[in-house]
Amino acid sequence: MSRANTDSLLSTQQKVVVLCGPTGVGKTAASISVAKRFSAEIVNADSMQVYRLMDIGTAKPSLEERRAVPHHLIDIIDPDAPFSAAAYAEKARKIIATLHQDGILPLVVGGTGLYIKALLHGLFKEDPKNPRIRSRLKAEAAVSGIQALHARLQRLDPEAACRIHPNDTVRVIRALEICESTHTPLSKHHAAHGFSQKPFDVLKIGLTLERNVLYDRINRRVDQMLAAGLLEEVEFLLKQGYDPTLKSMQAIGYRHIVRFIQKERPWDEAVSTMKRDTRRYAKRQWTWFKADPQVIWYTPDAVEDIRRAVAAHLES
Repeated sequence: MSRANTDSLLSTQQKVVVLCGPTGVGKTAASISVAKRFSAEIVNADSMQVYRLMDIGTAKPSLEERRAVPHHLIDIIDPDAPFSAAAYAEKARKIIATLHQDGILPLVVGGTGLYIKALLHGLFKEDPKNPRIRSRLKAEAAVSGIQALHARLQRLDPEAACRIHPNDTVRVIRALEICESTHTPLSKHHAAHGFSQKPFDVLKIGLTLERNVLYDRINRRVDQMLAAGLLEEVEFLLKQGYDPTLKSMQAIGYRHIVRFIQKERPWDEAVSTMKRDTRRYAKRQWTWFKADPQVIWYTPDAVEDIRRAVAAHLES
């Protein structure tokens, strides 16, 4: 398909292509290939790649890849800056609107399901924050640990607890805050909202592999990150004064290396736990995306099939 034909289609239809899937499956390479074919620009949908200075552990596209295809929403905030799915959706929608005006296909790429959902369907409007409840929950987390609060969330809202990682302090506290302040579980707020906004005509493509193949890739990628200098990257962040309890520093890889640096775990245990937790994260991502019937699944080497699906979407 020529660029002129693509421009014509995009000028009349709000078309968006999403490329999603679990970590380590090969989204970057596939997205670069697809973007080049359709003169598209990539809109990042990875919640960690938004942070500056966090490059190796977040598996950001290389500078060469970013020169080959324009990328948006990478390196936009510092590691200690607050950021949310709602903030992401607002920024991403503005970028997509600009791309559409310029006749450029937006290719949304990433594995953060909540970000993609917020972008495509919106988020429910939460009740005003309750500082008193939030302060008490933060104090409880400091004394008892966030896992204790996550266990409470499992009792009050099992569905939300299943989606929120036990170490995600911000989201665990927010879910409990909503439960207490509204006397209604967060999951019921989500169900009532329905995520019914549909501002785009979307093609959702998911990348998948046999589980044992993906897990082997994940293990090897962790080794590659360590060889590329992940330890030094984390040491630099700590020297810059970034608190290890920050949401960004609690991400997979970063928290594991921090625990090694702080002599809480030996190196071999830190590495093996990082690999295990990355595999578990990939499984959660799979569960999230598999639940979406709109996702069309391909293996990462089926680039020609993916290109044909994108072409058909633009022509429909």
